[in-house]
Amino acid sequence: MTRAIENVQHCTTMDDVRRHIDALDDILVPLLVQRGGYMTQAARIKQDDSQVRDEARIQAIVDRVRPRAAAEGGQPDVIEAIYRSMMEAYIDYEHREFARLRAAAPSTAQEG
Repeated sequence: MTRAIENVQHCTTMDDVRRHIDALDDILVPLLVQRGGYMTQAARIKQDDSQVRDEARIQAIVDRVRPRAAAEGGQPDVIEAIYRSMMEAYIDYEHREFARLRAAAPSTAQEG
């Protein structure tokens, strides 16, 4: 099995570095958009705004990605920091989605 770090190409110029980073961003952005779509699903499914932040789930994700980063030849501390930052951004997004979905939902109250 090839570790991700072994796929890093040797670069001799900053243009080479930037070209490889841009290619990775072309892969990462659609995946992050897809991940965000699941945050919208979570906002739709959760019954209360207080459920949006789930500290146990945050820790479970960190506990899962740290060893994966190490196994791929990466830096677990860096990956954890990226994931924590990403999760905070998605939590903010999910709070907004939760509010948007509830505001857009038709009222169930009977008019009298």
